[in-house]
Amino acid sequence: MSEDKPEGERIAKAIARAGLGSRRDAERMIAEGRVMLDGEIVTSPARNVTENNVIQVDGKPLAAREPARLWRYHKPSGLVTTHKDEKGRDTVFASLPKSLGRVVSVGRLDFNSEGLLLLTNDGEIARRLEVPSAGWVRKYRARLFGKVTQADLDKLATGVTIAGVTYGPIVADIERSKGVYSWATVSLKEGKNREVKRVMESLGLKVARLIRISYGPFQLGHLAEGQVEEIPARLWREQLGIGRKKRTPDAHDAPWKKPEKPEAPGKSGHLAKRKRS
Repeated sequence: MSEDKPEGERIAKAIARAGLGSRRDAERMIAEGRVMLDGEIVTSPARNVTENNVIQVDGKPLAAREPARLWRYHKPSGLVTTHKDEKGRDTVFASLPKSLGRVVSVGRLDFNSEGLLLLTNDGEIARRLEVPSAGWVRKYRARLFGKVTQADLDKLATGVTIAGVTYGPIVADIERSKGVYSWATVSLKEGKNREVKRVMESLGLKVARLIRISYGPFQLGHLAEGQVEEIPARLWREQLGIGRKKRTPDAHDAPWKKPEKPEAPGKSGHLAKRKRS
């Protein structure tokens, strides 16, 4: 019986680890007939492979597996988080330094959203960071247009259902208000498509600007717009429980420590007020 036990790992996982996309992307490549194993087209993702197998994607051998890496990137507004866009819009990946090689994003940020976007060359790491059961908190700063009180935002703490879509609990706190504009911090765990904007619209508010300032323990900090910076492996491995016991970041971890009180809008740094047309 033990001789019949498959060795190695699923082929989709091996492709994801090589940085060609997520495991789901790899399964789609297999379904499209783009993957070959030892010279034969793979028809099912339920195949195990070892380092002795030769995997080809689109006719090219799978590159030797590189050490997993994770970067934080300050995404500007006006970029889509896809490798190709059917509308011809500029993409995040086209703007990244070529030295990064092929990377995938951990989740997405909308075209007009800004702030922290995590990038990795390992699809399996991306999946572990994205899976809802991991419970990673995403924190944003939102500029809201419309009259709003803290009592209004507190209604989101128990979750809401909008057009048949249920959104989990959201913690939102007003930082400051002036007239019909307010700045608020918004924390959530699910990160569904356009979640912050849709939930705020249900309160009669428009999100004029949305900046993600943290994803789990990883902080945007003062990373300049468009800048990318690698996160030391020991930090993200500890947070993911890989190799060492997970711990809470301390003051020596700089951009990855627990954030202090947010800067007021208009000050220097990544929240500097920008001229808008």
